[in-house]
Amino acid sequence: MTELRHVATFCGSCNCGCPELFLDPGAPDERRVVITDDFGQRIQMSLEQLAVLVADIRAGKLDEVVPA
Repeated sequence: MTELRHVATFCGSCNCGCPELFLDPGAPDERRVVITDDFGQRIQMSLEQLAVLVADIRAGKLDEVVPA
């Protein structure tokens, strides 16, 4: 089993187990990115999928969902 490399913690202002972003260097390319939530669940995606998600966020596609 490969150890996950921590990239970011989203929240960080509590001790409730905030969502986190990891890279799994030992995973297949389509499962390399791991996002965990504060309920112990996780999703996995490719770096390409993460890049699309980041581009969409930067382009404002989530602005209606998460106001500034």
